[in-house]
Amino acid sequence: MSRKQRDVLSVEWVKLELIRTAYATRGGLFARMDPRVVLAWYLLLAIVPWLTHDLTTITLLFLITAVSAGLARVGPLVLGLFVFGFVTDFVYSFAAAWIFGGDAHTALALLEITLKLSTVSLASVAAFVSLDPERLSTGLLALRAPSLLAFGVSYGYRMMPILFEEFGTVFTGLRLRAAPARSGMLGVPSLVRWGRLAVEAFYPLFLNTAKSVRTTVEALETRGFTADQGRDLRIARLRVRTLDVAVLTVTTAAVAAAFAVGARFPLV
Repeated sequence: MSRKQRDVLSVEWVKLELIRTAYATRGGLFARMDPRVVLAWYLLLAIVPWLTHDLTTITLLFLITAVSAGLARVGPLVLGLFVFGFVTDFVYSFAAAWIFGGDAHTALALLEITLKLSTVSLASVAAFVSLDPERLSTGLLALRAPSLLAFGVSYGYRMMPILFEEFGTVFTGLRLRAAPARSGMLGVPSLVRWGRLAVEAFYPLFLNTAKSVRTTVEALETRGFTADQGRDLRIARLRVRTLDVAVLTVTTAAVAAAFAVGARFPLV
C-alpha cells in the first residue's frame, strides 16, 4: 500500500475530513450564499420529493441534488458514506422483500422510497457542509429561531475539535498502559481490545472536555451570542445578493421541470 493510500485510510485523515465538513472549509457554491437562502433551498428540496410518487420525477430530483452536492464540494468521506448507505439500504430492502415474496412492483416501491430519502440526504449534505457554525447560527437567528437553539448549534460545532483531540489523547494513553492483545484468528482479540479501550476512553474524555466548557461558553457570551443587541449586530451583516436569487430561481425552475417531465413521461 502506498503512502498516499495509508494517509487516506488513517484515523487522522478521517478526523480532518470531519472537521473540514463541520467548518465548511472546502468552499463551493453555497458557501458564498446567504445562510437564510441556503436553508430555504434545503427546505425546498427536502419537501418536494414527498409530493409525488412518479419515479421519473423522483429520479430527476435526485439528479438535481447530486449536481448540487458536486457544486458544494462535498468531501470524499461524507460522499463515500452516502454512497455506501444508499447501495446497502436498497440491497437490504430488496433482499428482504424478495425473501418474503416480493415482485417487481415491490422493487420499484423500494427504489422510490430509497431515492426520496437519498434526495433529502444529499440536499442536507450539500447545504450543511457549506455553512460554518457561525453562519448557520446567524441564519437561524435571522429566521427567528430561539436564541438558545442558535447558541447550542454554534457551541456544539466548536466542541467537535476539542472532543477529537481529547479522544485521541485519552485513547493513546490507554493503549500504552493496557496489556498487549493476544494473537488470534483474523485479529479478533485486537479488535476486541480496541473496542474495549474506546468505551473506557469516554469517561475521561468528557471529564477532560468539561474543563474547556466554561471558557468556551464565556467566550461565546462575550461575543453576544445570547444578547438581544448581539443578535441585531450579527444579522445586520446578512445580505441577499444576486447569486442567492439566481440559485434559488434556477433550483425552483429545475424542480418544476422535473415535475413537468414526470407528468409527460411517467414510469409509475
